[in-house]
Amino acid sequence: MQFGHFDDQNREYVITRPDTPLPWINYLGCQAYFGLISNTAGGYSFYRDARLRRLTRYRYNNVPFDLGGRYIYLRDDQSGDYWSPSWQPTCRNLEDYHCRHGMGYSVIGAQYRAIETRTRYFVPLDETLEIWQCTVTNHRSEPAELSIFSSIEFCLWDAQDDATNFQRNFSIGEVEVEGSIIYHKTEYRERRNHFAYFACSLPVAGFDTQRDAFVGPYRGWDRPVAVERGSASNSIAHGWAPVGSHHVKITLAPGESRQIIFVLGYQENPVDQKFDPPGSQIINKSGARPTIAKYLDAANVEKAFQSLRNYWCDLLGLCQVDTPDQHTNRMVNIWNPCQCMATFNVSRSASFYESGIGRGLGFRDSSQDLLGFVHMVPARARERILDLASTQLPTGGAYHQYQPLTKRGNNDIGGNFNDDPLWLIVGTSAYLKETGDWSILDEKVPYDNQTGSEQPLYEHLQRSFRYTLDRLGPHALPLIGRADWNDCLNLNCFSDTPGESFQCTTNKEGKVAESIFIAALFVHAGRELAAIAGQRGLADEATRYLTDVARMEQTVAKHGWDGKWFLRAYDDAGRKVGSSECAEGKIFIEPQGFAVLAGIGLDDGTAEAALDSVGELLATKHGIVLQQPAYSQYYLHLGEISSYPPGYKENAGIFCHNNPWVMIAEARVGRGDRALDYYLRINPSARENISDVHRCEPYVYPQMIAGRDAPTHGEAKNSWLTGTAAWNYYAITQWILGIRPSFGGLEIAPVVPDEWSGFRATRKFRGATYHINVRRTGPGNRVSLVVDGKPVSGNTVPLPAKSGAEVMVEATVG
Repeated sequence: MQFGHFDDQNREYVITRPDTPLPWINYLGCQAYFGLISNTAGGYSFYRDARLRRLTRYRYNNVPFDLGGRYIYLRDDQSGDYWSPSWQPTCRNLEDYHCRHGMGYSVIGAQYRAIETRTRYFVPLDETLEIWQCTVTNHRSEPAELSIFSSIEFCLWDAQDDATNFQRNFSIGEVEVEGSIIYHKTEYRERRNHFAYFACSLPVAGFDTQRDAFVGPYRGWDRPVAVERGSASNSIAHGWAPVGSHHVKITLAPGESRQIIFVLGYQENPVDQKFDPPGSQIINKSGARPTIAKYLDAANVEKAFQSLRNYWCDLLGLCQVDTPDQHTNRMVNIWNPCQCMATFNVSRSASFYESGIGRGLGFRDSSQDLLGFVHMVPARARERILDLASTQLPTGGAYHQYQPLTKRGNNDIGGNFNDDPLWLIVGTSAYLKETGDWSILDEKVPYDNQTGSEQPLYEHLQRSFRYTLDRLGPHALPLIGRADWNDCLNLNCFSDTPGESFQCTTNKEGKVAESIFIAALFVHAGRELAAIAGQRGLADEATRYLTDVARMEQTVAKHGWDGKWFLRAYDDAGRKVGSSECAEGKIFIEPQGFAVLAGIGLDDGTAEAALDSVGELLATKHGIVLQQPAYSQYYLHLGEISSYPPGYKENAGIFCHNNPWVMIAEARVGRGDRALDYYLRINPSARENISDVHRCEPYVYPQMIAGRDAPTHGEAKNSWLTGTAAWNYYAITQWILGIRPSFGGLEIAPVVPDEWSGFRATRKFRGATYHINVRRTGPGNRVSLVVDGKPVSGNTVPLPAKSGAEVMVEATVG
């Protein structure tokens, strides 16, 4: 069952019924100002930090799920009938409802009783505001007298405090109104120097800024009293709940259209220039007025929107493919990089499943996300790497999260997630391969943001590597600490108290429990670090790293192999986790995929054996589950993983993030058919026809899909903000299609299905554009290259002498 369709030419997903199984959302903004918007206009906006600079209020776990957002109401002033063109919140029977989610914008429209309304929402480049461009058309044979009401609910900035500290918050709300502009200035009188504004391009018949005055007592957003009676009350908020609502009255002749522009924005003033006149309590609006005036002009709005379209056209044009599979093309060319940019911008902090309150940007998460976006915004990737490194601790460890506004580590969460530091090496290596910018390694970066502790980034990478070697357990495998990649495998937690955080509670010293996954990651990161050292002419150093890597490989072979697959861990008592000896949780996906990805077992057959076990025991038609059998009860010594019902989340759910590790592993052993098969099982586009089962958006990856043990097998949850985006993009583009940046050039090493006759790709890399034509000439994966008409040995296309070159690559596989 489908609820819409793809429009690949316009790079949009078109939703044709509003009652999607879950809210199907989009992200607005790509720099500092962000908004989330659902297909029925639900959602919220924030500046940089979803907790500390929340502009509009949103209530999670609401009924309906996405109630509250950017609502526009229309009222027929002749009949008194009113409706919302976004369907919610009035939920009238609309004609021709549609929501077109595009790259950084959404268009929501419908027709109701011959009145058509279309609203385009987007955030202009280089601005801290969003635009609602609303066009109303009269398709009646007689004039239409209409009222238009805008509606947003202001958040009192700190989203955590806004949702909890009511004894204070009900008394602090403040606004100012000047003409068609509503200014929200709660706490501006004291500790804040920022405010929000909500402006309208047409003269208003009235306004409301007090929620109770607009909505009315014992009413909801579905039937606001102001809309119902057809007039605003010009209310000024004094405490309680400030809102912004404009009332505009228009008369449209038959066939006539009218555009109304609403602008919601954020503005900061210098601390010594907060008030105008000085000494008053009136906001200094001089900095905001020119911007507001600019974007209340329709011509400027059109220019801004075209600039946004061009921006995304340039981003997506960096890598385009034409393969025999439409789902691969659609995700690689459009939606997967779009999702990668969203995860870059907000990591895991703000979605319809992440509240933006409890989490900042993750050290591990953001380091991995680099794999998916580094080619699109290399300068910002460089900044992100340095930000991450500056939160690293002198030990080489890291805060698990940091706040994007302050760029400081989150003390509430802390560190000791022992895989975290190694991801900095992986992310930095990806940046170096993509850009060739070796100067980043010499950048002086502090530890824990402490002035005077600055050291070159390269030393940070060295300490990341040493951090693991300094924390080896009884089997000489890495100690797991609070957790490794799987935050829910808590082998030192032992929590039996409700409400305790599994990740932050530690009841054991952590000197016994070991992780085979971290061992595999260490091997992978160590090889990357050795290659970096080699490129810098540090041969002896590279040799030392490779010696440590080889020793860890031997340890994994001795203590991490269970006979048919790799073990997952050793617990605090030294017992095996993820072994055939276990009653439940005999085999886990993480070490099978990542060990082979790291190159472990490629020479002795254990790689193929582990992957065969994955295919036999873990693979389902909806993807690969995390472990089997599922845990049927809570195990104190395993932690949160066993707290979930079987088949959900980390307890044998299909955790989509780690499925690409198996895809890459299959590519590494040369099995392209299996690699693409696993890719398509969780590919959102390929699952569009079962949207009633999948439920989440068919254009972006979810975090997880319910596993075979769940009653709702195949149901997705937690869409958009997941490392799945970066890892799937990395798996399909660099390992299955095999177009892979390297230190010395662009590698072409496809491992594609035997039935594919070939594919074409365009890849922009280090100032050159590579036009790649891959043809299969027989079975196997041996690659022969002809570059600009000349045969080239190996599978690496040398870098051209001149920037801006067009490089023609003919690759045969077989």
